Amino acid sequence: MQNRKTFILVLCALFIALNLVLGTVVGTLHIPLIFLDTIGTIFAAVLFGPWSGAAVGALTNIIQGMLTNPKDIPFLLVNVVVGLIVGYIAKRYKFNLKTAIITGLILAVVCPLIGSPIAVWLYGGIVGSGNDFIFMWLVKSGQDIFTATFIPRITGNIIDKVVSCLLVCQLIKYLPEKYKKSVEI
Repeated sequence: MQNRKTFILVLCALFIALNLVLGTVVGTLHIPLIFLDTIGTIFAAVLFGPWSGAAVGALTNIIQGMLTNPKDIPFLLVNVVVGLIVGYIAKRYKFNLKTAIITGLILAVVCPLIGSPIAVWLYGGIVGSGNDFIFMWLVKSGQDIFTATFIPRITGNIIDKVVSCLLVCQLIKYLPEKYKKSVEI
């Protein structure tokens, strides 16, 4: 039992690091429409359930906020919801190709619905990302602030969340059998 808890804690720490590293690399390279900053959250949720996924998501944003940008901390709500949604879906259904795509599409809508109000209420819609250019263009073209914040987020999330879920779906196939048995996939 203790070995299983240690195994889960170590992997969750690695998943937090994966979120931080991939999110930072993609952000530094300015790759459009992809973030990969929730892939560790998705992985933890599929392997260990919704609450582990939520914990990985929350800790990712807290650590990211402390290391680079405090503006990331309020968005931990988005990452927590990613963990909960993926965890409950993976618990109920086998996390295969079809489930990964559907889950990614659900996340692509839910994440901007949570993140957009945070961006608007706390930061006026401008959070220092590439989406700010689209946001400003939409505001200047007459869109209300929520719509101007939501549209760039949903377009990026459609690709990012589906790709993230598909990557996790594929990576799980390569886990050694002894680890799959210990986490009951």
